[in-house]
Amino acid sequence: MRPTSYQVLGDLLVVVWDDGHESYYPLEELRRACPCASCSGEPDLFGRMYGGGPQRYRPDSFHVASIEPIGNYALQINWADGHTYGIWTFDRLRAFSAE
Repeated sequence: MRPTSYQVLGDLLVVVWDDGHESYYPLEELRRACPCASCSGEPDLFGRMYGGGPQRYRPDSFHVASIEPIGNYALQINWADGHTYGIWTFDRLRAFSAE
């Protein structure tokens, strides 16, 4: 599953997938669900989670500065507050869709 196009429309990220499905993601929900280690934490070798503590958001935390494709497997959303670490794999992004 891969996106054929994506764009920000107002407060939504709209993704059209190669199967024709369209997904609409509220930007605030995407930012709050950021998959990076700083936001979501990361496990050590024993499965203990580190990081991912409470985040401090500003109004521009929910505005997209840019979106970059990462190889053939993901999109990196760069937020207007300078947060640029979350990489959304296509599988994870599609699963996040409210369908």
